[in-house]
Amino acid sequence: MKVNETSFLALASLLQGPRHGYGIKKDIERLSDGRLRVSTGSLYASLDRLTAEDLVVRDADEVVDGRSRRYFRLTDSGRERVLDEARRMQATSRDVLRLADEATG
Repeated sequence: MKVNETSFLALASLLQGPRHGYGIKKDIERLSDGRLRVSTGSLYASLDRLTAEDLVVRDADEVVDGRSRRYFRLTDSGRERVLDEARRMQATSRDVLRLADEATG
């Protein structure tokens, strides 16, 4: 099953290990070259959906400077899903580039 771009990039962010919401938000912006700027509410709604699908789990909570941070980590299913989606997008991109080459060749 395909995931939307925000969810895909959130999962990709977690490939490097547990992250708190703000870190995931910043990774999404960096991985999308600034195209995606997610609000905190949208991010946590996406993380809640990913949690419900057992793709991520809440890893820990901490308070820093009076602010709560929620950490998330990938499940094995989440790791499999993000890698499957990356492979699917890579194959689709190859096909599109091949078609473009054939059209101009």
